[in-house]
Amino acid sequence: MTNTDPDALPKATFAFPGPLRDRLVAAILDGSKTSTTGLVADYAHEHEPLPEPGHRFAVVDSDDRPVGIIEVTDVRLTALADVDLAHAVAEGEGHTTLAAWRADHEAYWHGADVRAALDDPAFTVDDTTQLVLERFRLVADLRLG
Repeated sequence: MTNTDPDALPKATFAFPGPLRDRLVAAILDGSKTSTTGLVADYAHEHEPLPEPGHRFAVVDSDDRPVGIIEVTDVRLTALADVDLAHAVAEGEGHTTLAAWRADHEAYWHGADVRAALDDPAFTVDDTTQLVLERFRLVADLRLG
């Protein structure tokens, strides 16, 4: 898939609109974020297929404007307990240990926004929670031009 028309691509949303999304999008655009982690439960709840290598997405900012295009380069399904440090570091959020990465992600996944999005006010993760580990590359910075 070589499409670079953001209007013809599915959206890639990172976190919820606001400061966290703004930081993640900035990290994608500056090249420091080249991986992300999703919940298999979220894909199932939204009836969305899992990403596959070669798929392209329009990265949107907090105002839902396309600001970049990414291409998926690798997808792995794994349990939370099996996430590796290389993946965590590639998320570009400054984590240098798996413990710090996991603490931040658990706080996010246990937050009210995620629980509401999953329609599960008691949603929680543990070592066995299935995750989608995605690597990607930025193929277009739509702020340029």
